[in-house]
Amino acid sequence: MQIAPAAQARTERALEPLARWLAYLGGVILVAVAIMVVASIIGRRLIFAGLGPIPGDYELVEAGVGIAVFYFLPWCQLRRGHVTVDILVDTLPKRGKALFGFLGDSLIALAAGVIFWRFYLGFGEKFPYFSEAWRDRLAMGYKPFFPETSYELEIPIWIIYGLALIGAAVFFVVSLYAVWRSLNWLLAGEEGRTTPEESPI
Repeated sequence: MQIAPAAQARTERALEPLARWLAYLGGVILVAVAIMVVASIIGRRLIFAGLGPIPGDYELVEAGVGIAVFYFLPWCQLRRGHVTVDILVDTLPKRGKALFGFLGDSLIALAAGVIFWRFYLGFGEKFPYFSEAWRDRLAMGYKPFFPETSYELEIPIWIIYGLALIGAAVFFVVSLYAVWRSLNWLLAGEEGRTTPEESPI
């Protein structure tokens, strides 16, 4: 007997478009970073013609790639796209595979929780707003003495942290859902198996 299979199916239908569009946004960010890198390299080669590198290109690559990675993680976890070593697992019966899938999803959810927690604390250290009372309520820690910025472009670091934190939060939620889903598969005795309650009407 599975745990609320109909609610699980509804949850996946709600999370799937969120994770997909976040991954699309991550792809757009990576494409923009790649175009910027090409333009910066061409500018370096054409300094004699009055061009030059894009200011802060290293900072933009660092921030863009970091944010994009967190935007890809929810979709990857929802689709079970993480790298696995299946030499042992492939020899197991279906229930054994479901057990290993459940353990793997549980460990990823634990890691996602730690990542989200640490990122939230890091965001709190960089975020220079809110009163001390509100910061205490939100467990954000002490307000920084000055807003930290990137070296060249002086982009506020809290903005980069905040954008990445969105991806980390969705990754954590999707990871918790994946544990629920894999537990239901384990109870059903096979990964991907649905019950009549999950089947579309």
